[in-house]
Amino acid sequence: MLEKMANFFENRISDYDEHMRRDIFGAKEFYPFTAACLPACPGAKVLDLGCGTGLELEDYYKINKSADITGIDLSQGMLKKLAQKFPDKKLTLICGSYFEEDMGLEVFDAAVSVESLHHFTKEEKIPLYKKLFGALKSGGYFILTDYFADTTKREEFFAKELLRLKKENGINDNEFYHYDTPLTVEHETQALLSAGFTSVKVLKSWENTYTLKAQK
Repeated sequence: MLEKMANFFENRISDYDEHMRRDIFGAKEFYPFTAACLPACPGAKVLDLGCGTGLELEDYYKINKSADITGIDLSQGMLKKLAQKFPDKKLTLICGSYFEEDMGLEVFDAAVSVESLHHFTKEEKIPLYKKLFGALKSGGYFILTDYFADTTKREEFFAKELLRLKKENGINDNEFYHYDTPLTVEHETQALLSAGFTSVKVLKSWENTYTLKAQK
């Protein structure tokens, strides 16, 4: 059965951190690598899309203790766990959809998202990325570490399978359901460039997980 996105993560809070570190290939490397790509300047303002329990922030705060983080996530339980981890840090936590939340204009030095955006289509991402582009300061950038499809055929299969499962389960609303529909790196890059980013570079990869840097 498909689960609504927020419910899926609420139901897995207790062992989420352990699962991600233990079961996701490359996680022990890509979390610290992602953190090292973020601004080291004191007080840097960073937007974290789908922040969850803040696994990437655990490493980032070792680099930048005074970073000013705004995190957006659908799961209130995940945000509560994140707040408990860093009671002495400057954290603004928003329970909601990053597709809907206002991010402001030229607010952030950088943005980051880790293992969150592979649930959405290219068409859904472009308006989000346009909003994100606007929220970054001049010279700002977006670090995306995520799971990608290795071929267009696989990308199309995942998208069709989600539609099949929704039909099979009688789901016809516009809610987000937890099912992986990763794009290829090429199509993700196209979405970011279409949103206004001037360049997109692959920084590193671990099998099907890649870190991309999109420059404003």
